[in-house]
Amino acid sequence: MASKDKTDGGIVETIKTIVYALLIAGIFRTLFFQPFWIPSGSMKDTLLIGDFLFVNKMAYGYSKYSCPFGICPISGRILFSEPERGDVVVFSHPVTGADFIKRLIGLPGDTIKMRDGNIILNDVEVPQTPDGVFAEERAPQGPLASLPRCENSDGAVGLGAECTKSRFTETLPGGRIHSVLNIDTNGRADNTDVFTVPAGHYFFMGDNRDNSTDSRFGQAVGGVGFVPAENLIGRADRIMFSSAGASLFYFWTWRSDRFFKAVE
Repeated sequence: MASKDKTDGGIVETIKTIVYALLIAGIFRTLFFQPFWIPSGSMKDTLLIGDFLFVNKMAYGYSKYSCPFGICPISGRILFSEPERGDVVVFSHPVTGADFIKRLIGLPGDTIKMRDGNIILNDVEVPQTPDGVFAEERAPQGPLASLPRCENSDGAVGLGAECTKSRFTETLPGGRIHSVLNIDTNGRADNTDVFTVPAGHYFFMGDNRDNSTDSRFGQAVGGVGFVPAENLIGRADRIMFSSAGASLFYFWTWRSDRFFKAVE
């Protein structure tokens, strides 16, 4: 009987350990990190469809999106540090609540306009330097089976053929450097009016400039518009792994060159 009691007690302790571990993992996830799988090509070539990363939810501080189970110690957002221009940020769409990931371009008070595909930030053009091409196969990508858009005769590139886009390095004020891609010579948001970022808000853009519905588009037409500080979820710092298949569980499609790759 003593042996049976010991066995039963061991099973109970094991179950308790598993429950505690899951509880701790849930709190850890809610408080500090959130997994995010890239579903679209709006951030190519910085982020590819199928990249899996953890979002640092404490990079900027508490918000309603980073509090355990939605219960915040105080209302509003408490910033531990200000978001920096050039950060790749996950945020909640101000209207739909859907999670988006884009690059932070405009801080509160900034003026921004697009001219011939270049950013004019506070009346100064952000420099771009040609950096070859980004090439990929024109084939269905990710669980949505979306086809990439191509600069080399978009629409006429057959399935399985090489799809290319011009790549540039863009240098933001402060020295942050990242890649951007171009598809159209006169894209729908290559030339815009001036945007003035309101206090407590931010302006985001995708690195795949002609394939990103971002702050250049108003919320009334399905865009992101200006994003309030309390909608920031966290900063993307590092890709954990990347799947080129329709599911992250298809390990045979994982891209070995993207394991633990820093997000720049």
